[in-house]
Order: sequence, then C-alpha cells, then structure tokens
Amino acid sequence: MNIFTKAKLGFNENVEYVLRDKDGNVKPLFQPNRLYLWLMKKGLVSSGVTSPLFGHFADKLVISNLITNAGVVGIAGRINASGAPAAFTYIALGTGDTAAAGADTELEAEIATSGGARASATASLVTTDIVDDTAQLQKTFNFTTGAAFAITESGVLNADTDGTLLARQVFSAINVASGDSLQVTWKFDVDTE
Repeated sequence: MNIFTKAKLGFNENVEYVLRDKDGNVKPLFQPNRLYLWLMKKGLVSSGVTSPLFGHFADKLVISNLITNAGVVGIAGRINASGAPAAFTYIALGTGDTAAAGADTELEAEIATSGGARASATASLVTTDIVDDTAQLQKTFNFTTGAAFAITESGVLNADTDGTLLARQVFSAINVASGDSLQVTWKFDVDTE
C-alpha cells in the first residue's frame, strides 16, 4: 500500500445569474436540470427550451462552466508568472448557442452594445471550504434603451478586447430588455484531493 498520495489542484466552477426589471424586481429564470444540460451539450436541444421536463423557473440561474484549454494554460502561467498572462477579470455575455468546448477561444456571438458589452468585474476572494479558497468575479450589466437580447452564453477573459478566454458556458436563454439589470457572479473554487 502506497502511503503517499498526490495532491490534485482542481477548479469547481459555478456561475450565478440574477435578472431584475427596471424597478429592481427579480424576474424568474429557467433553471435547467442535468438531462437538459446533457442534451444541450450533445446539440440535441436548443437553448430556448423551457419545458417542465427539463427544469423549473427560479429567482436565479446557477450552472457550472467549462475551463478552456487556453484557460488552463493561463492559470498555470499566473501561478508562476511564466509568460505573465494578465489577470482574468472581464466578464462577457453573448447570444451564441453552440455548446462550450475546451478549444473555445472566444464567445460565439459576443454582445457589444446597449449595456451588454464586456466589462471589468469586481474581483475578490470568498470562502467555500477554507478561508479565501474561491476567486469571485461579479458584475451587474445595466441594459439601456433599445436593448433586447436572448443571452445564452457567458465567459471570463483577461482583456477588455480580444484576450484569453478562461471559461465559457452556454445556458437557457435569459431574455433582457431596456431597463433590466443582470448580475453575473463567477466563482472559481480551488480544491485539493
């Protein structure tokens, strides 16, 4: 029996979306179940399906995301300053619905207008298992006159234009209109096994 065990550094990713109308009232979002997420990943259902078979409506949408291949390289580079990649502090929203994949380098259809453009998030450390083990990014997007988007993707990058895509996820459509605000919170929980 080997008494030595390897430590494994992993990232558990959670993303939370809260949509509010112009008066600050929470608007319900479709919270998909695992079956729906699996079918969507396989391309067998689209991001607009809101059947009770596939989930329910809730005050917030909480999903897991995917760390991209470039994101893994970026994390490794941030740890020891090799290549000196910039910090991943920008959140982007989009309307693309192609399933997230490790090879992704950008959002499929990034929003650039009406309050939905990529923006710098508030970065902090929060506690999940031990003190300050989770990197958190949070941004509230305020949609302006003329805004009408079915947001179906989100990502974290390290620049206000171009940059490296750390993580991406595709989800059920979040329909936003003028005056709405969407609070997006990404958490990267560092665990060892």
